[in-house]
Amino acid sequence: MEKSIFNFAPLKEGILIKRYKRFLADIRLDDGEIITAHCPNTGPMKGLIYDQARVRVSKSSSPKRKLSWTWEQVAVLDSKNKTVWVGINTLFANKLITKLIEENLLISHLGHIDSLRNEVVYGEQRKSRIDLLLTPKSSNPDKRAIYVEVKNTTWMKDNIALFPDTVTIRGQKHLKELVGIMPEYRSVLIPCITRKDAEYFLPGDEADPLYGKLFRDSIISGLEVIPCCFGFEKDCITWEGIRPQLTK
Repeated sequence: MEKSIFNFAPLKEGILIKRYKRFLADIRLDDGEIITAHCPNTGPMKGLIYDQARVRVSKSSSPKRKLSWTWEQVAVLDSKNKTVWVGINTLFANKLITKLIEENLLISHLGHIDSLRNEVVYGEQRKSRIDLLLTPKSSNPDKRAIYVEVKNTTWMKDNIALFPDTVTIRGQKHLKELVGIMPEYRSVLIPCITRKDAEYFLPGDEADPLYGKLFRDSIISGLEVIPCCFGFEKDCITWEGIRPQLTK
C-alpha cells in the first residue's frame, strides 16, 4: 500500500555524537561539519539512541529559528537485521493523520468527513485539548462528532510497535477523557507509527502498566483504535497502511 504523502528537499545525513538536555543533539554531517540540531522529541526515544547512530537532519532558513538544523530521522536495525529509518519529529504526527483524512484514506474507519478542527478544548473540566475534532458528512450513518487523539509511536519490540515508551500521566488522562465523552461522541485513538517495519500495535505495558490497563478498559467502553503506519525516506514520507491492534 506504499504511497508517498509528503515530499521535501533531501535531508542531510550524518552521525549522532550525543543527545542532551532533551532538545539538543550534536551531529557530525557526512561532509565533516559538526552541527547542533533541535531534537523535536522530548521522550526517552527508547531503542533509537545508540553509539554512532546514522541520522538525517533538515535545515531551516527562517531567521526566527535559534537552531537552523532539526533532527528528523534515525536509522535502526529491524527484526530481520535490515536498516529502517524512523521519523523522530513528533510535530509530524498530527500532520500525517490530517493528510490521511483529507485524502480519504481512512474512510473505511471514519466515514466521509465534512470538516476538521485542531486543538479543540474538551473534557470534564475543559482542561484538555483534542488533537483533531472531525464532523462527519450528513450522508454518514453515524452522525456523531469524532474526537481523535494522535500518539507518535517509535518504540518497537520484534515486529510490534508499542506506545508509550515511558510512564505518561498525560496519556493516561487522555484515555480517561476519551472514555468520558462516549457514547455521545465517537472517541478514536490513532497511534502514528513512524517506521515501516511495524506489523502490529500493542500498548507499552512494560513502560507504563497503568496505561496498558486503561487502554484495554477504554476499548471495552467503546474506544476505537486505528494504528497508522508510515515509512520515512530521505526525501519523502510514505503511507504504509493500518496495522492490526493486539491486546495481549
